[in-house]
Amino acid sequence: MKKSLLLIAGMLTITTLLAGCGPTPTPEPTAAPFRVGQVTDVGGIDDKSFNATAWQGMLVAQDRLGVEVAYLESQQQTDYAANLQQFVDQGYDMIVTVGFLLTDDTATFAQQNPDIYFAGIDQFYGDTSLPNLLGLGFATDQAAFLAGYLAAGMTKTGKVGTFGGIEIPPVTIFMVGFQNGVEYYNQQHGTSVEVLGMDLFVGNFESTDDGRRAAEDLIAEGADIIMPVAGPVGLGTAAAIQENPGTMLIGVDTDWCISAEEYCAVTLTSVMKRMDNTVPLAIEQAMNGTFEGGYLIGTLENEGVSIAPFHEFDDDIPQTLKDELDQLRQDIIDGTVSTGWEG
Repeated sequence: MKKSLLLIAGMLTITTLLAGCGPTPTPEPTAAPFRVGQVTDVGGIDDKSFNATAWQGMLVAQDRLGVEVAYLESQQQTDYAANLQQFVDQGYDMIVTVGFLLTDDTATFAQQNPDIYFAGIDQFYGDTSLPNLLGLGFATDQAAFLAGYLAAGMTKTGKVGTFGGIEIPPVTIFMVGFQNGVEYYNQQHGTSVEVLGMDLFVGNFESTDDGRRAAEDLIAEGADIIMPVAGPVGLGTAAAIQENPGTMLIGVDTDWCISAEEYCAVTLTSVMKRMDNTVPLAIEQAMNGTFEGGYLIGTLENEGVSIAPFHEFDDDIPQTLKDELDQLRQDIIDGTVSTGWEG
């Protein structure tokens, strides 16, 4: 009996050893994540403006589409090409660049790297037509027109102001839309609200001191509502407005009551580029094979642009003015009212 048990035990041991020496099943290959990199313009990822809003769109894509995202900050314009090259060298599937000033570098890298998708925010490429290059534009004149109409209806001094960072189309489109919205209000109501600062550009997107000085000058001239179109420069404007009771701010790119909540108490509204909507859409096109290059334009109709809620000023805005803004929004969508922007 003992012999039989030993024999069985031995056979089991040999069987186990033989089984261990057999072929190991090959695991199913794991698909590599789709990787998307963002190259910021100067101002940084936390500029509380368009770099930050574009990054929010990247995070939406991460949550919704399961992509892997990263960013590289540009401290100066000479960093653009180096940051693009770094993502190329790391084998990223798609690169999103933020800002008009990256236009040339983005187009160059797209041409040199046809296997990588590129999307450029606020970029237009002229005659360049590449299947891997998509320009993300925004009809911010439409939303700024609404903001100008609102400002004209809310000013107590009869003067409102705006200024820009650098005189480039993605900046001036806000200013022209704003001015024309004010003028349309004047036509509808027989008023004569004046827009100050249309020729004022501080020359950068970084200096909050410049934003403060520009605001102080406009306030001294009588403006009680100011829309700075200058990224983080506008935070200096917000600080100056906060120190001057009776003046109000109109933010740009994102809802400043959220991105710069410390200034919500003086923020009438904001003219928003909904990059959190358009960036994920561009990434999804690259992932599912529908990416064809060209342009994707955010409008009032597709919710690519809008004005933010009125937050703390909601009770101060007459219902009649709110109703006029609702109708004006639809008129712009229908094409019965023109914003006057021809850029």
